[in-house]
Amino acid sequence: MDLLKQKFNEKAIALRNEISDILKEYGDLKVDEVKLKQVYGGARGIKSMVWETSELDPIKGIRFRGYSIPELRDALPKGKDGKEPRPEGLFWLMLVGEIPTEDEVDWLTQEWIKRSKVPEHTFKVLDSLPPNTHPMTQFTVAISAMQSESCFSQRYDEGLSKADFWDPTYEDTMNLIARLPRVAAYIYRRSFFNGDHIQPDTSLDWAGNFAHMLGFENDDFKNLMRLYMVIHADHEGGNASAHTTHLIGSTLSDAYLSLAGGMNALAGPLHGLANQEVIRWIFNMLDALGTTKPTKEEIANYVNSTLEAGQVIPGYGHAVLREPDPRFIAQKRFAEEYIKGDDIVEVVWKVFDVVPGILQELGKVKNPWPNVDAHSGALLVHYGLKEFNFYTVLFGVSRTLGVLSALCWARALGFPLERPKSVTTTWVKQFLAKQKEAIVKG
Repeated sequence: MDLLKQKFNEKAIALRNEISDILKEYGDLKVDEVKLKQVYGGARGIKSMVWETSELDPIKGIRFRGYSIPELRDALPKGKDGKEPRPEGLFWLMLVGEIPTEDEVDWLTQEWIKRSKVPEHTFKVLDSLPPNTHPMTQFTVAISAMQSESCFSQRYDEGLSKADFWDPTYEDTMNLIARLPRVAAYIYRRSFFNGDHIQPDTSLDWAGNFAHMLGFENDDFKNLMRLYMVIHADHEGGNASAHTTHLIGSTLSDAYLSLAGGMNALAGPLHGLANQEVIRWIFNMLDALGTTKPTKEEIANYVNSTLEAGQVIPGYGHAVLREPDPRFIAQKRFAEEYIKGDDIVEVVWKVFDVVPGILQELGKVKNPWPNVDAHSGALLVHYGLKEFNFYTVLFGVSRTLGVLSALCWARALGFPLERPKSVTTTWVKQFLAKQKEAIVKG
């Protein structure tokens, strides 16, 4: 058993026993109250699942095992130049709740290198698709194609104790994370560079090698990939991609099928696809204004015209957050350190100065602040990755770290099939009639 796997097993046994004790004593304790508007409103905010790897606070933002993004940038082992945290360290933290040592992160890098060979049939499946197929479609197809390699599926067919479900899930998780940068880079190069593929460089860390295979050798871009993969990795369990992965996994579908479903959820415009919508909106604005250096007044006028047309400002607002997204702030600080005088980055900052005030004046917007998508595209464009419809694939590679580490925990803790109760509007009307009758009689 590898050292991370052994540590995870020890942590899982301890937590499973602790949860069992909690449920024996407090299992019937009420923890939330569901409102009718939540029943109709997409179950918004209902506390109905456990997600061990991260927690989202409306004010403070995302915390991975209790650590904020600024804390992680300081605490996690970094790339060779010592600037940005390596995603390997975040995965270790999410899986076992401990900040890893440099040696442990180096071990994980090497472990993923050993597991990174993509089955040849996966490339053949991708090559059978038209090159102009949306990159997220290609990504989910490739993940599904690799399902033939699933350790969980094979061992389940052979007969597997429920107590051991976590073990092959861990193996599938490690294999998928190791292989996805190669798959994503293959999609990028076949879609936008006529299939001129770049072989892996095993001397690099996971994110650095991903940047290399995409075709970017700039050290600053490799640092951007390290940061990008860290800040997009997880956002508690209620977001669509995480919840979808969890839901499918609860049926005992393996990690490949569960992740493919989660990535299809990420591809929606109200979720991960928003990152391409933001940069497209910015370029449309600059085209309309005829300048790459608009004033704040010009931006405000364009924002108002967008709102008057019944459209939203992409990259602004969030279902949970009520303050600027710490992931946006992390990218802003990256740009302040690495990028000087970039017109598009400057526009993003001016939009940040303008949009919240306009949205607040509307009086209907709960969160007028930027989310993670408001900045990421400008950074990618600066370094030359200008193919907007590939951006969500980058998001997907990162999000895999969180949703699959959580899937390992769901299997280790023996979480059941997720099956909420639904009602009809007729039922709601009957329920309300009974409530009114009770009030009259009372």
